[in-house]
Amino acid sequence: MTTKNLLVELFVEELPPKALKKLGEAFATVLADSLKAQGLVAADAAVTHFASPRRLAVHVAAVAPQAADKAVSQKLMPVAVGLDASGNATPALLKKLQALGADASAVPALKRAMDGKAEALFYDSIVKGATLVDGLQKALLETIAKLPIPKVMSYQLQSGCELPGWTSVSFVRPAHGLVALHGSDVVPVQALGLQSGNRTEGHRFEAAVSPVVIADADAYAVTLAKDGAVIASFAERRAEIVRQLDAAAAQVGGGCKPIEDDALLDEVTALVERPNVLICEFEAQFLEVPQECLILTMKANQKYFPLLDAAGKLTNKFLVVSNIKPDDASFVIGGNERVVRPRLADAKFFFDQDRKKTLASRVEGLGKVVYHNKLGTQGERVERVRAIAKWVAERIGAEPALADRAAVLAKADLLTDMVGEFPELQGVMGGYYARHDGEDESVAEAIEDQYLLQRDHTAAVNLVSFALDIADRVETLVGIWGIGLKPTGEKDPFALRRHALTLGNRFELLGLATFLDVGQMRLHLAELLDFAQQQFPPELLSSDTVSGLSEFIYDRYQNRLVANGLYRPEVVDAVVSTRPPLHDIVPRIQAVKVFAALPEAPALAAANKRIGNILKKTDDVDAHVSEVLLQEAAEKALFAAMQTVLPQAQSQWQAGDYTASLQSLAALRVPVDAFFEDVMVNAEQMDLRLNRLGLLKSLHVAMNRVADLSKLAA
Repeated sequence: MTTKNLLVELFVEELPPKALKKLGEAFATVLADSLKAQGLVAADAAVTHFASPRRLAVHVAAVAPQAADKAVSQKLMPVAVGLDASGNATPALLKKLQALGADASAVPALKRAMDGKAEALFYDSIVKGATLVDGLQKALLETIAKLPIPKVMSYQLQSGCELPGWTSVSFVRPAHGLVALHGSDVVPVQALGLQSGNRTEGHRFEAAVSPVVIADADAYAVTLAKDGAVIASFAERRAEIVRQLDAAAAQVGGGCKPIEDDALLDEVTALVERPNVLICEFEAQFLEVPQECLILTMKANQKYFPLLDAAGKLTNKFLVVSNIKPDDASFVIGGNERVVRPRLADAKFFFDQDRKKTLASRVEGLGKVVYHNKLGTQGERVERVRAIAKWVAERIGAEPALADRAAVLAKADLLTDMVGEFPELQGVMGGYYARHDGEDESVAEAIEDQYLLQRDHTAAVNLVSFALDIADRVETLVGIWGIGLKPTGEKDPFALRRHALTLGNRFELLGLATFLDVGQMRLHLAELLDFAQQQFPPELLSSDTVSGLSEFIYDRYQNRLVANGLYRPEVVDAVVSTRPPLHDIVPRIQAVKVFAALPEAPALAAANKRIGNILKKTDDVDAHVSEVLLQEAAEKALFAAMQTVLPQAQSQWQAGDYTASLQSLAALRVPVDAFFEDVMVNAEQMDLRLNRLGLLKSLHVAMNRVADLSKLAA
C-alpha cells in the first residue's frame, strides 16, 4: 500500500500557557504511539509536534491507509471443557466460536497445545488490519482522554450534536476546528463535536486569509506561516524569540543581555503565535530599588525580559514579546511602559516603607505567626534555630555570636510588605534590610543565602551562612520528621527530601572547602540531629527520630552520588555503608575509586569479603595476635607485612590521606593470598584458632577504615 504523511490539528481557544509545551508533546506522542500500535505506522516513523496558543497538531510520516492483516492464535478453553468424551464440540465451545465469527465447521481445524498443566484449544484466524479512518478515530479519542490537562473545562456544543446548546463536552478549552489530512485527502473523523476537514484559522488579527486552507499534510507549517501569520512549531517559535531578544539587546548596546529564564521563555512562547520583540524603558529612578524586586515584578506579572548590562546589573530597558507586528509600534511600546510603571512604583513604595522599621523590631511579631500547629510559632522556631546555629558554628569554626544574630533575624522579612507581595524574595530582602540596618555583612549574607540553593559556596568563606543554613534545615527535618510527617511516595509537602539532600551537599562542601582546616571540622550528623531534637519540647517527637532521619539523609545522599554518574555504585556503597562522617564521604570515594583501579584491588576485595564471612561465624574476636603462636610460614609472613604496612596506613588515614592509606594496603595482596592458600584458620587447637582469627580481625579493621572493601568484590 502507498503510504502518505498524516497531519492532525485540533484548533481551540487560548490554551493555558504554562501547560502548552507538555500538551503539544503529549498530543503528538500519544496519537502517534496509538497509530503505531495498530500497525498503521512504522515504529521508527518521524513524528513532529506543533503547539501554539490556539492549536495542538502532529505530523506523522509514512502512514498507511490500512494496516496489514495479522495471523492471530486465540486460546479458547481447556480441551476437557470444549470437547466431550466423543471428541464433539460442547455448547460452550460453539458459543465461543460464534462470538469470534466462526461456527462448528472450524472445530476440526482447532489446534491443541499445552497451557500450563492442561491441554487447551486454540483458534487460528486472520484479523483484518485496521483502516486509517477507524485507527485514527481510535487514536484521536485516546489522545484527548490522556492529555495532561491541568484543569478540565466543560462547555456546551452548539452544533453537530443531538441536542445543540445542551450537549456538554469536557476539554482543556473549547475546541472549534479539527483538521485530519492523509496527504491531500481528508480523513473523516470526529472529536469534541467536530467533523474533520482541511481548514483552520490563522493569527487572530494578522492572518492574510480566513479560514486558512491546508492543501496537504506537508504544507501545514508553511501554509500557516504564509497565510495565517503563525509559527506553528513551538521549538521554532521559541528559537525565533531568542534570536529577536539577542538582536534587540545588541541594538541597545553596552554589552546588554536579556535575563536568562527558560521557564519565562517557554511561557512567552506559549502566549504568542507571531513573536515581535520590542524595546521599552522605564524611569531610571526605579533602579534605586533592589534589582531582584524589579526583575521579579517584570517577569512574573508582565512576562517581560529585563535587560542586564555587561556586569549583570539591571538597566532601565526591558524587552516585550508582542503578538502583533504593526507598522508603527510606538503605541504598543507606550502601552507596555505605562503598564509596568505602577508595578515598579509599588515595588519602590514597599521598599521605602519596609526600611522605616528595622528587621530586629519585627522579630517579636514572629511569635504571632503559626509555623505548625504541633511545632508552635515562627518565634518558637527561631529560638530552636538559634540554639542549633550556635552549636554548629562552634564546630565548623564560625563566630557563634554572628550565627546567633543571623538566626534571630533570618525570618523577620516574612513580616515585610515586599515579601508579603513577593514571597519568592524572602531571604533576599532580609539581606538588603540587614545591610540597611547596619548589621554585619556575614549576617546579611547568611540571611540572603537561606533560599539560594544553587549558590557556589566553595568560593565563599562565610561560615556563618553554613551555620544558619544547616541549622534551619536540620530544625525542619527533625521537627517535621519527628511528628510523623515523613515523605510517602511522591508526596513530600515539607520538601524533606530536598532538605536532606542539600544538607548532605553542605557537609560535602565543608569537607572540600580549602579555607577550613581538617582540625576545625567537628560536625557529625548523629550529634547534630541529637542536639536538634533536644531543642523541642520533651516527648513531642518520636523516639526513633534521630536514627530514622540519619538513615534517610545517608540514603538520599548516596542516591545523589550514584545519580551524578561520577562514581560506580559499588564504590559509593563501599564508603557510605560504613556510615562515615558526611563531610568525609566524597574524599573517601575518590580514594576508593583510585584503589579500585589497582591490579591488587580485586584480590584484596575478595579476601576482605572472605574474612568478613569468617568473622561473622564466630563470637566477638579480639584483634590481638601472639607472635609465639604463629606456626605456619604464611601466617608469619602476613604478620610481618602487617607490622610494616598497618602503622603506615593508619598514619595516612589519620592525616586524611585516604588514597595513600589504601595504596599502602595494596602491598598486602601477596601475603594475604598466601595465607589463605597455606593456613587453616579454624585449626583444631583453640589457641591457634583464636590467634589466627585475631590476625584476620586486625587485618579486617585496618582494611575497612576508609570503606568496606568487600563491596568491591565481584
